[in-house]
Amino acid sequence: MRRTDLFCETLRQSPSDAELAGHQLLLRGGYIQPLAAGIYSLLPLGQRMRQKVEQILREEMDAIGGQEISMPVLHPAELWQETGRWQKIGPELMRLKDRAERDMVLAMTHEEVVTDLLRRQVRSYRQLPVMLYQIQTKLRDEPRARGGLIRVREFTMKDAYSCHATVEDLDAYYPRVYQAYFNVFRRAGIEVTAVESDVGMMGGTMAHEFMFLSEIGEDQLVMCDSCGYSANRQIALFVKGEPEPEEPKALEEVATPNTPTIATLARLLEIPESRTAKAAFFMAGDRLIFAVIRGDMEVNETKLANAVGTLELRPARPEDLQAAGIVAGYASPIGVEGVTVVVDELVARSPNLVAGANRPGYHLLNTNVGRDYEADIVTDIAAAYEGAGCVRCGNPVRMVRGIEVGNTFKLGTEYSHALGATCLDENGEAQDIIMASYGIGVGRLIGSIAQECRDEKGLIWPVTIAPYHVYLVGLDLDDEAVRSAAETLYAQLQAQGLEVLYDDRKERAGVKFNDADLLGIPLRLTISRRALAAGAAELKLRTEPESRKAPLEEAAAQARNEVARLREEILARVRPEELAVR
Repeated sequence: MRRTDLFCETLRQSPSDAELAGHQLLLRGGYIQPLAAGIYSLLPLGQRMRQKVEQILREEMDAIGGQEISMPVLHPAELWQETGRWQKIGPELMRLKDRAERDMVLAMTHEEVVTDLLRRQVRSYRQLPVMLYQIQTKLRDEPRARGGLIRVREFTMKDAYSCHATVEDLDAYYPRVYQAYFNVFRRAGIEVTAVESDVGMMGGTMAHEFMFLSEIGEDQLVMCDSCGYSANRQIALFVKGEPEPEEPKALEEVATPNTPTIATLARLLEIPESRTAKAAFFMAGDRLIFAVIRGDMEVNETKLANAVGTLELRPARPEDLQAAGIVAGYASPIGVEGVTVVVDELVARSPNLVAGANRPGYHLLNTNVGRDYEADIVTDIAAAYEGAGCVRCGNPVRMVRGIEVGNTFKLGTEYSHALGATCLDENGEAQDIIMASYGIGVGRLIGSIAQECRDEKGLIWPVTIAPYHVYLVGLDLDDEAVRSAAETLYAQLQAQGLEVLYDDRKERAGVKFNDADLLGIPLRLTISRRALAAGAAELKLRTEPESRKAPLEEAAAQARNEVARLREEILARVRPEELAVR
């Protein structure tokens, strides 16, 4: 491709509304163009990259027996109503009506549709297992689109669905997808970490997220360097320890003026925060959730939502508390009615905690679950924290941030049972088909790589997904000999099987070199009057500070060898051994 023909305009300055460095560079390099919040066009360079990522995805899915299909983006609402997700999922699910006033859905995922395919196509266990995948548009009405391609409202996803006759067959197949995902990310040039995660709106029995570790990530991850335990903080377990045993003491009301927080209460009473019971309030629909946790810990909203059986919680408003007779800052479940009380398991085991007296300026000493109030639910609702004891080995964990670039879910029979997708087993009896789903966001992966693979000059794309292998710079093109040499080298590079972007513009050398660095193409070759006088081209890797001379007659072959070496370095990271699913 000649630069004069390329539909691309680079920017010298970063757009003011782009916060993340990777997002800024994608905009400046002419890879993407925003249409509206969270909605982007991919320009030719960005589209070439997407196609290369998709090809990697196809190769890895095909290698584990996947068959590519294409399912509609527009779904009849009846399918989502049959599984219950029409009712469970909030406004992020895009709903609309057709001209006949029938409810429709714009797909945020395709579990319902693929299960409908199964119930129409599969009759016998002999047709299983089967792995179906697609690379398709998805839509999600994100409340806070951000980070360019990292969090958007319309996106491309590779979603895959494996279908099995037995749980054992799913358990044997799941690690193959797990390994294939590591292959995909390594071939794309980045390392990821797999962590245990919440099943969320997908449901099922097990889930993993594939996280690109980054300080700009929205997810908090719990990692143990000693034993390898890793989990999203949403579900992470940790060692809480056993409280010292005590006999229950008598309740005692004590004046605690101006102590609406645990910190002020602990200072006034001269006790550690671990001797207090903290109240937190949420709404699940129109139901008020009264969560009780030890004062030195925080409520994990995902664990709490799972405990009460909802997909969404919101913080309770003052009017919600007033309606239930609750005094914020001085509350306990004692004497409170009409609420769902969820108590963390550690609070239930901890005797004689200080809790609110349900009137301003007073607390109760020596509250005990079971004696003074009853819990509707006792379970783990505590959020893990830096230095907490690992649930597996007891050593301190650390907290890191990550961007989710892929996920896998063991769905079990959740969707097949709801939609009646069955097969006859070996005994001729109908059994629900056992399923799993697997997703990778194509744009999010590109956005994450852009965030990782860059320097102060621009992007540095891995050769496996770069839009072109070589950026050929022609200088002094008004000189016929230079122009002829550049055209010859352009043809030779393509004959070597290389993808070349030839900068044939009438621009200064600095402009062309700056654009070469900004676009991040792995290899730059330069033809100029000075280089030609030396019988050479200048060859420079994007990752290296200096260029070197390559004899003109060998330049194309050297470029081919450099590109091959870069590719081999990336492919060497793809280890063939199967990874153990953690």
